[in-house]
Amino acid sequence: MAYKTDIEIAQETNILPISVIAGELGIDENYVENYGKYKAKIDYNLLNSLTDRVDGKLILVTAITPTPAGEGKTTTTVGLADSLRKIGKKSVVALREPSLGPVFGVKGGAAGGGYAQVVPMEDINLHFTGDFHAIGAANNLLAAMLDNHIFQGNGLNIDVRRITWRRAVDMNDRQLRNITNGLGGRVNGVPREDGFDITVASEVMAVLCLSKDIEDMKARLARIIVGYTRDDQPVTAGQLKAEGAMAALLKDALKPNLVQTLEGTPAFIHGGPFANIAHGCNSIMATRIALKLGDYIVTEAGFGGDLGAEKFIGIKCRMAGLKPSAVVIVATVRALKHHGGVAKADLSAENLAALESGLPNLLQHVENMTKEFGLSAVVAINRFPTDSEAELKLIENKCRELGVNVALSEVWGKGGEGGKALAEEVVRLCEKPNKFTQSYGLTLSIEEKINAIVTKIYHGDSAELTPGAKKQAAQLEKLGFGNLPICMAKTQYSFSDDANLLGAPKGFKVTVRNLKVSAGAGFIVALTGDIMTMPGLPKMPAAEKIDVDAKGKISGLF
Repeated sequence: MAYKTDIEIAQETNILPISVIAGELGIDENYVENYGKYKAKIDYNLLNSLTDRVDGKLILVTAITPTPAGEGKTTTTVGLADSLRKIGKKSVVALREPSLGPVFGVKGGAAGGGYAQVVPMEDINLHFTGDFHAIGAANNLLAAMLDNHIFQGNGLNIDVRRITWRRAVDMNDRQLRNITNGLGGRVNGVPREDGFDITVASEVMAVLCLSKDIEDMKARLARIIVGYTRDDQPVTAGQLKAEGAMAALLKDALKPNLVQTLEGTPAFIHGGPFANIAHGCNSIMATRIALKLGDYIVTEAGFGGDLGAEKFIGIKCRMAGLKPSAVVIVATVRALKHHGGVAKADLSAENLAALESGLPNLLQHVENMTKEFGLSAVVAINRFPTDSEAELKLIENKCRELGVNVALSEVWGKGGEGGKALAEEVVRLCEKPNKFTQSYGLTLSIEEKINAIVTKIYHGDSAELTPGAKKQAAQLEKLGFGNLPICMAKTQYSFSDDANLLGAPKGFKVTVRNLKVSAGAGFIVALTGDIMTMPGLPKMPAAEKIDVDAKGKISGLF
């Protein structure tokens, strides 16, 4: 059977003018800034007019540990919001913006799939409203001002060997990971080693997503550390007097973007930090506005529960004072069989033994959400045509042993109609009291906090800091950064720092090789394994299949 592609489905749908979507939410037109007919930015000052409204229920969608088979987390998130509307609830979806790097690389777009998409998907996956370009420009303005300060006499006594601020571009480009610049003689700058990060890994992205208003954003930008002096003192963007100009570049990017799903459910799509490098959540600003405008707000966190959900709870909820009402854990039979040792080519065949071997991965994520974070959870099985009834029953039985229900999700093929059972369960869970808690306290040492994440969430034996990382931890605590939350940078493919350890491994240690403070964002990044802040393109990039015809119609996006 031939299925329509995501872009074909999206382009065949008659979507509503964005003014209609904003009107349905009750947003005064004075707060709506149209970007064409189907996209708008919402002025963040809208929040000041909504302070008397009670917040809606916040629903977090997370997933099992990702596999090449795919889990469909964004598709489930979008479909659930549509399904909630199908059962008569006022729902809003809040997502991250896609990065151009993955769009043109391996992953493709991030606007959902099938009949559970946000639209216009071409715009969302490409330039959208220009937020990422503004973030890249602000990042690179700071880099330019830093190097200019050194060139103009280096009044702050910056050690050019200890500059930590890198340039950024929203593209997968391994060639730019390590560069040498300032060559060509004195008039062209001071020669030094440098490099690029992908824009979604920039601290400016994290700052934008965690800022509560423009003044908070300016204060966070000023705190960004760009390097260290020759006597080991941090140098900030504020000392370079860069925060005002950076904020001017970001003033419109700070405004959340409003679009819609294929079924007309309002969707805020704003910000996009990577989850294996940064904190992997959409902006606090968009989430807060959505909570004031809807009764049920469906949001997601990047990758599996050990990365995105842990950071959503440990960083975003902690900073914004948010409390989820329920968690949805997305899984597929195919992905669980992969965790049980089945090759990708053989995942369509029924294999109960492999499924049982892979199930501990799902059950460990369930246990983390329910026992470690104290939240009510439901497992959403993103159903594929090849799933057998016996396989589905096995998952249901194992989850019920932990007191968690399982609901089939068929939103990819059926839209909101295919997720009504999931929506009903989510509504039921939202009415239950929970015992929401964090996995560590901020008063612990940096090493103790990392150990708490490794032992409680990853279920490893311990974290091991290299001698260099231990020295960095001591220095950061001495500088007054010891009370910040931790943002773990590790592979998304395993609970451990080894991508080859599938399922729910035990008896491992996680090695932290580098610690870096993101003082503006307000967290400490702990780098493990070989995580890179600038990805590369694959042998056959998705970009090779993307085209546009004479009428401007784009094809090949997925």
